[in-house]
Amino acid sequence: MWAYEKKLQYPVKIKNPNPKLAQIIISQLGGPDGELAASMRYLNQRYSMPNKKVAGLLTDIGTEELAHLEMVAAILYQLTRNLSEKEINDSGFATYFVDHTTGIYPVAASGVPTDMKYIGVKGDVIADLNEDLAAEQKARVTYDNILRLTDDPDVRDPIKYLRERELVHYQRFSDALRITADELDKKNFYAFNPAFDMKKGKN
Repeated sequence: MWAYEKKLQYPVKIKNPNPKLAQIIISQLGGPDGELAASMRYLNQRYSMPNKKVAGLLTDIGTEELAHLEMVAAILYQLTRNLSEKEINDSGFATYFVDHTTGIYPVAASGVPTDMKYIGVKGDVIADLNEDLAAEQKARVTYDNILRLTDDPDVRDPIKYLRERELVHYQRFSDALRITADELDKKNFYAFNPAFDMKKGKN
């Protein structure tokens, strides 16, 4: 069971609303490489992870991704608060506004709503951990792209923090893959599903 602390993992204090920028950042809420997909991926992968230490790691990182989801939502809320009709129309935010007003709705920057197909859960140790490594790098690239498109220090500061956490998660998943590989029969490394076949006593 989780204990929820009622504060953001890292502060978000944006002084200047910017709906155009919000339309870009929203990809890290509901896009294919966003925080919602990451949290669901890791919190579901943990059930079929045979190594308890790695399963615990998936729980830890999946939980932190929920905190990142909350941060991104706070950024979006602050970027779209108290908008005038003119600001909505001039920024191109009207297409989002007509469906969701300024509510926080998980979509990609392209406008495609989040989809469970983004969430890679194979039930195979090697496949899932490689999926996780790729996911962290893709999220890092998205944050890199966001940083290229804004010079607002109030936005850049929490985005840089989130980008840094993607690098830390990548390192931790690299360690998890190494730990898992060390436990597997090297001759059969790619020839069987260790989570399933080892229970059957196969080699």
